[in-house]
Amino acid sequence: MAHFPATSRAKAAPAGNEEASTTINLGEFQDVDTLTLSEASLVINALVAKRRNDRKNVNETEMLRKTIDYLDAFSRFKKKENVEAVERLLSAHKEFHKFERAQLGSLCCENADEAKTLIPSLTDKISDEDLQELLDEMNKYMPQ
Repeated sequence: MAHFPATSRAKAAPAGNEEASTTINLGEFQDVDTLTLSEASLVINALVAKRRNDRKNVNETEMLRKTIDYLDAFSRFKKKENVEAVERLLSAHKEFHKFERAQLGSLCCENADEAKTLIPSLTDKISDEDLQELLDEMNKYMPQ
């Protein structure tokens, strides 16, 4: 009996297997760059402002308006220089997954225990003391 080569592509893994607990498994988004809410706010607001200045059709849909409102409400760092400073702090920690860095920059936990509870994959990557030092440094850039 002859074996014929497959004539179709292999089945994609079923969606919904993503996990962000003690391990990071983001499926097709595993290696995608991530943004903190503050970075996303800067990007979207800059794009809308550029379109307005260029007098292009901004096409401000209700979804765009709600997204901007959400990011304005939940972005922890408002000034561009502070967003960039926090990004530099987080990027210096190569032991963190991109997703973990984005979560740390968005959640702005007060202490290492809170951070490791909300982002369990950090548990074996950094000591509580080093994580607390990072969080304290990040908090210096938050508006008072």
